[in-house]
Amino acid sequence: MKKSRKKTRREFVKKTGLATTALLSAPLPLEAMANVNGEKKLKLAIVGCGGRGSGAAVQALTADDNVDLVAMADAFADRIEKSLLGIQEHFEGEKKIRVKEKNRFVGFDAYKKAIDLADVVILTTPPGFRPYHFEYAIQNGKHVFMEKPLATDPVGIRKVLDTAKIAKAKNLNVVVGLQRRYQSSYIELKKKIDQGAIGKIRSGQVYWNDAGVWVNKRQSGQTELEYQMRNWYYFNWLCGDHILEQHIHNIDVANWFIGDYPVFAQGMGGRQVRNGKDHGEIFDHHFVEFTYASGAVISSQCRHIPGTMNRVDEVFQGTKGSLEIGKGEITDLEGKSKYKYPSKLGEDPNPYQVEHNLLFESIRERKVISDAENGAMSTLTAILGRMATYTGKKITLEQAMNSNLQLMPEEVTWNTTPPSVPDLNGNYTIPTPGKSNYLI
Repeated sequence: MKKSRKKTRREFVKKTGLATTALLSAPLPLEAMANVNGEKKLKLAIVGCGGRGSGAAVQALTADDNVDLVAMADAFADRIEKSLLGIQEHFEGEKKIRVKEKNRFVGFDAYKKAIDLADVVILTTPPGFRPYHFEYAIQNGKHVFMEKPLATDPVGIRKVLDTAKIAKAKNLNVVVGLQRRYQSSYIELKKKIDQGAIGKIRSGQVYWNDAGVWVNKRQSGQTELEYQMRNWYYFNWLCGDHILEQHIHNIDVANWFIGDYPVFAQGMGGRQVRNGKDHGEIFDHHFVEFTYASGAVISSQCRHIPGTMNRVDEVFQGTKGSLEIGKGEITDLEGKSKYKYPSKLGEDPNPYQVEHNLLFESIRERKVISDAENGAMSTLTAILGRMATYTGKKITLEQAMNSNLQLMPEEVTWNTTPPSVPDLNGNYTIPTPGKSNYLI
């Protein structure tokens, strides 16, 4: 990378301020977006019709009564049909589900056709495609909801950051599916931390430990590319490993509550149980220490191993006390409770729905939500963690940001050879700490 393109952690911290959601009150210029008038019918498109895309579409259609789903895109036709049926069943055939057969686009270029028909787009394909779909949507003046993570490699991160600048210049709304930032309990506990309830954060532990996710068996007649696309979770060019795809949520909370991005990371990981041919090339466990400029150290762990302790949570220790977010409780240095979040299970608004409520409210009121920069930086933090576990080395955030590592091809067709292919025995190359170089 040219020196002028290099970006430092401090520049991003100063620029983004790690805000929960960037709401700007400046009105949109009339020529920027024609779809913001209060009662104008908004046209919605889904790009990526798996479970998350279908769920996001339902939430978007619920958020605003004057929205029509008009286009859907996916690499596979069966995914579109299954998604559309589920959405129609949810709304019991309401007229807002208006996706004509000619507007159900299949293939790797389908995203362009769907985006062209919409005012608001949902980007929920496997993460490797996200930088390119986001770029096209913003270049064509669309508001965006996109799922995390925002890329699988540093080249993609830089593309997202460049596109985020264009989105701001065009006053386009961008919401990222890091829904804890839209969750009432997290927002309230963050206020308490900012008010000094536990003093300065010195350490913390963040967890996403569970039994793992689905596996789709290889089918007779599948090409290698189709197999990997249908099992995208297990291939880094598409997914980025589960430290990125799932554990980013907890890593993002650490960044948010500390108010900074880490300076460097070191860690370890490997494949111990989920290590078959059908588990691709990803690890089944990661442990990373993220060190921040303040000296705070966050211990990060994620695991996909059945029969082990399950925990998804964030815990912080400060100079005056501790916070355990799962319990919603702040304690002093003696372990005595100082504050307990008052909500009962099920009473708080669903943060997945709140994301879309605020997105459409912002569009209608001519405001702007700008989540893309922070989403990209927390994605980069998770990539930094993966680099540390794959190499076994200490890696700085600046090294990660400026790395030339590119896992995702800039263009994919059905004739593309996947970046990772199995050997003659059907095994994929697994990163080896001490030997693998994940910076180039």
